[in-house]
Amino acid sequence: MITRHFVDVRDPSGFVRRVHYRRSGSGPPVVLIHQSPRSSAEHLEKLRDWAGDFTLYAPDTPGFGDSQPLDHTNPETENYADAVLAFMNAVGLAQTGAYGMHSGAITLITAAKRAPDRFTAIAANGYAVWTEAEKADFAANYTPPFLPMPYGEHLAWLWGRLLEQTWFFPWYRATPATRMAMATGDPLKIDPLVMEVLAAGDTFRLGYAAVLRANRDMPEAGAPTPPVLLTAYDGDPLKAHLARMGEIPSNWEIRPLTTPAEVDAACRAWLLASPAPVARLPADRDDAGFVHVVAAGFDGMIHWQGPRDAAAVVLHAPGSAAVVAARDGVLAIDLPGHGLSDDWSVPPPGLDGWRAVVAATRAALGVAADVPAEGFGLSAALAGAPAAPRGNLADWRAHGLPDLAPDRYGAYLQRAWQCVRAQTIFDPWFAPAAASAIDFDPADLDPAALAVRHRALLQARSGRLLLDHILDTLEGTS
Repeated sequence: MITRHFVDVRDPSGFVRRVHYRRSGSGPPVVLIHQSPRSSAEHLEKLRDWAGDFTLYAPDTPGFGDSQPLDHTNPETENYADAVLAFMNAVGLAQTGAYGMHSGAITLITAAKRAPDRFTAIAANGYAVWTEAEKADFAANYTPPFLPMPYGEHLAWLWGRLLEQTWFFPWYRATPATRMAMATGDPLKIDPLVMEVLAAGDTFRLGYAAVLRANRDMPEAGAPTPPVLLTAYDGDPLKAHLARMGEIPSNWEIRPLTTPAEVDAACRAWLLASPAPVARLPADRDDAGFVHVVAAGFDGMIHWQGPRDAAAVVLHAPGSAAVVAARDGVLAIDLPGHGLSDDWSVPPPGLDGWRAVVAATRAALGVAADVPAEGFGLSAALAGAPAAPRGNLADWRAHGLPDLAPDRYGAYLQRAWQCVRAQTIFDPWFAPAAASAIDFDPADLDPAALAVRHRALLQARSGRLLLDHILDTLEGTS
């Protein structure tokens, strides 16, 4: 089973960051470092497939996924490498094997140069060796600012940039000579990349920029180094960089391969050949984390945040998340298929299934039975309180949440943005008129505030299911 965790990590500067990571398996430890601008979700397949051989730790690197960024305005690869070592310290790994993809590989090899005794072996899937001309070109064009704009204009840029990243390398130079063999128009392949950049926000530039100006960072002759496998597969633009490596240490190997499956098998065998000592599993934080819940067709991880001895448990509205509903002194949870929680294994037949998961989560966290639950918006019905939405229930069923299925042109991103903006100004949001106008704080229309609610809405894979179950209940009591 893949579990999720938060841990406090102290960087060399003394700055303490919250780091989110995934873990699975048993046996010798292996740390998986993702490429930019992804997160540990990139390694879900390995977390499943390699779990029989290793205890796998896959952190979100600083500023990506759900990990806090570094306290540097212009961090270098060395800072990200130190962050890997600091994470290892925080989870109790004196020594480990490691796998890195692209920028993750650069980060790991830099970390191994700084602390070679901490790694038993490294498998590097794609390692970049940039020319000075490439570095200058990337610095000028590759990582422009990514800031939310009032009407969602940034989303059109993001969709086009990530789509065409599969068409051209670099993405901003659309020429016949820069075409990629991996070109796609499949929105289901682009959507995960979009969600990763939305999670990182403007800090996505920092990790990218650091590795794009990184130097070839080989150990000096005679310096200690763990064994390193350098590999890549056909279609990866970094495969050509294997020929740029030059002289490498005697216990390193360059192995060009043909397919991703061949690369995975080679990396797995390389790490198995040099196992690290098995380590004790670390403790979790006590103010945020995940619990495994089995109830009413749900079998997965539920995310929570706040004190376990809180005065109230708060439940976000359909299509929202705990980060939106949270406030000081309360315990907020992400309902199934929302926020950072897993989705339903088997969808429940009605609202009682959702209530059963909430009850099981409370029990797992040791929340007393007399601690009240508060539901935001229509989730008041989930908390057991009367819920009387403005407008009729038929309109809520037809329009209460927009269709957010990823489409070829990225229009779903704009639909979600317009939804959260209108929710601030009208109730119901889908019927803007003088009669539906509500009072609001103009600060709630700040693009940064909208971006938090926008991401929560896009993450709500089961928002429509919850809304329908609440409406079924309300219709039955009306």
